[in-house]
Amino acid sequence: MKADIHPKLIPCKIIYNGEVVMETFSTRPEINVDVWSGVHPYWTGQQRFLDTEGRVEKFTKRFGGSYRKSK
Repeated sequence: MKADIHPKLIPCKIIYNGEVVMETFSTRPEINVDVWSGVHPYWTGQQRFLDTEGRVEKFTKRFGGSYRKSK
């Protein structure tokens, strides 16, 4: 194995919403995450609805009902 080719590992803090949720080792001192297993619906069993800003309405407006019509 070659010497001195691997990056140096340092203690790392995983941060979610300003809170340190986990400590591990990485090449970076801090990692900010949007989702982690403590709040993910799959692991918590709780469904959280996000505001989708009218995705269905936006789709209908864009295609105007012509999506299902055959040519």
